[in-house]
Amino acid sequence: MGETMADPEDIRNFLRIDARITTSGRLQSGDPARLADMGVRHVINLALDSHPEALPDAQKEMAAAGLRYTHIPIPFDAPTQAHYAALVEALERDDEPVHIHCIMNWRVSALLYRYRRDVLGIEEAQARADMERIWKPEEMAARGSEPDVSPWISIIAAP
Repeated sequence: MGETMADPEDIRNFLRIDARITTSGRLQSGDPARLADMGVRHVINLALDSHPEALPDAQKEMAAAGLRYTHIPIPFDAPTQAHYAALVEALERDDEPVHIHCIMNWRVSALLYRYRRDVLGIEEAQARADMERIWKPEEMAARGSEPDVSPWISIIAAP
C-alpha cells in the first residue's frame, strides 16, 4: 500500500499507522478513489451520517471505488464498549489494507490507540504518541474544551 503513491497531505489529519492501516478526518468526494489507488481495500467510517461535514452518499462512493465499506456511527459525546468492539471486529475480519476515518480523526485515533495497545500489544508510549499526533484528550479535558472529551478518556482507559 502506498508504494507508488505518496500519502495525501490534503486529507484532514491523515496519518499512516503502518503498512496496513491509515487514518484521517473527514473524506471528501473523490477521496475514496484516491485511497483505492493507494491500495486501500476497506474503509471504516466512525462518523455520523448527519454531521454537516460527512461525505454525502459515502456507501455509493466507496462502492464506485471498489472499496468494502463498514459504517460504525459513534456519537462523539457517547462512545461505548460496543462501538470499540465493533471496530475491533471490523479490523480483525481480514488483513487487507484499511483506512479508518471520522470527521477530525479524534474518534479513530483514540480507539486505535486502545486497539493497538490492548489487542496488538504495541508499547503504550508508542500507541499514545501516534494518537497524540492528532489530539491529546486529557489536555483538552483539563482546559474544559468543547466538545466534552471526558467520555473518550474513559473509553481509552478501559482494559
